[in-house]
Amino acid sequence: MEYMQGPATSSQGNILCCQCGIPIPPNPANMCVACLRTQVDISEGIPKQVSVHFCKQCERYLQPPGTWIQCALESRELLTLCLKKLKSSLSKVRLIDAGFIWTEPHSKRLKVKLTIQKEVMNGAILQQVFVVEYVVQSQMCDDCHRVEAKDFWKAVVQVRQKVLHKKTFYYLEQIILKHRLHQNTLRVKEIHDGLDFYYASKQHAQKMVEFLQCTVPCRSKTSQRLISHDIHSNTYNYKSTFSVEIVPVCKDNLVCLSPKLAQSLGNMNQICVCVRVTSTIHLIDPNTLQIAEVDGNTYWRHPFNSLFHPKQLEEFIVMDVDIVRDRKQGPGAGVRSNKHTLAEVWVQKTSEMNTSQQYHCRTHLGHLLNPGDLVQGFDLANCNLNDEFINKMNPHHIPDVVLIKKSYDRARRQRRRNWKLKELERDREGMDTDDERQYQDFLEDLEEDELIRKNVNIYKNADIAVESDTDEEGAPRISLAEMLEDLHISHDATGGEGAEMLTE
Repeated sequence: MEYMQGPATSSQGNILCCQCGIPIPPNPANMCVACLRTQVDISEGIPKQVSVHFCKQCERYLQPPGTWIQCALESRELLTLCLKKLKSSLSKVRLIDAGFIWTEPHSKRLKVKLTIQKEVMNGAILQQVFVVEYVVQSQMCDDCHRVEAKDFWKAVVQVRQKVLHKKTFYYLEQIILKHRLHQNTLRVKEIHDGLDFYYASKQHAQKMVEFLQCTVPCRSKTSQRLISHDIHSNTYNYKSTFSVEIVPVCKDNLVCLSPKLAQSLGNMNQICVCVRVTSTIHLIDPNTLQIAEVDGNTYWRHPFNSLFHPKQLEEFIVMDVDIVRDRKQGPGAGVRSNKHTLAEVWVQKTSEMNTSQQYHCRTHLGHLLNPGDLVQGFDLANCNLNDEFINKMNPHHIPDVVLIKKSYDRARRQRRRNWKLKELERDREGMDTDDERQYQDFLEDLEEDELIRKNVNIYKNADIAVESDTDEEGAPRISLAEMLEDLHISHDATGGEGAEMLTE
């Protein structure tokens, strides 16, 4: 008799399926998987087609009962939203896996493949994979309804500047476009002395006011009006108004400072020229090239006004230029400009060429002027000024003429301008010829001032041929390196059917 060398091995026997009779491993139901699925459907009660609501205006999905959320296609957020639609049905089964099946983006269909498990006859666990189709239905959300109504708003920002021209508003418009602060506005309305920005929430209006305070020198006031009051829940409905007043000083304005302010800025002369307005007012003394910056708080403590408005600019012709080399600084003098050159100039009005009347003045434009050039300036010798500070000044300290900027051929500059700016979509009361002239002045300021251009998005104009950056008469121009390509999101990169694909 022989003994077995290894341990005894036990093997599991098979049984016959009680339905079809094929051998299967033993299980509590005594049925094969195919027969078990014919007897029991564990996905019963789970809907195979569900609808989700989508707002085409703001591209958000509705999460019941009343929340709208932003979701990208085939994202985890969208999958969570779809599964919540089946939450009550999936409570009776165990969810193992879920994932999207690719569909055409324009098909208005979302397909989710679900893997579930459930205990069936006599403790047997059955696993099943099936697809649920979601139909995307369009529905406008409450926020977009209010936007389309155009009369609903909860907060308004009223931006005002008490001046006759709109240079500061054109600059402010470009800053808002660059930082995309216009996206939350319901409507932008243009009136004769400013802009109104309407918002659906007070927080967006407060954000706009804070941005304006960081961008331009201004001051603001806040008020609110009670619209309705629910005594049961103790809730109030207010409409808020934010009034923002920008300082009434713009680029190329001639101003007269108070003696106290002029002394605090480094003993500079009271009569100064505003070279630009950003978050502060940038001033230069044309007699000494001394520069200073005045912020909003300082201005409202020591206010000053413009002596002239741009329509009073007169055209002069330069007869002689003498560069001032020796510049002595007085005690306590401030910083001098390195971008300008001090010069003594003899000029004559182009309207008085038949006379021998000439004017002598000092100017900060010595690096630009040559004999025979045309220049624009203000005539202080033949005008009546009504200003409290200049009336108290010594007449010997008041110059006869203050030159502001060099004059170029405007028509030629417009023809050679191969760039453009974007504009805010706003309700206009009407644009007259004076507004067009002021807008051209702003475009010329962009060409002449590099510091302002840094805060503005400038786009190439494909309708005008690209020329060299130099000009025969020396007019400043914007280089191609500073321009951006104008991108149209609505343009289809693949073209129509059978068209060549765009590669540029």
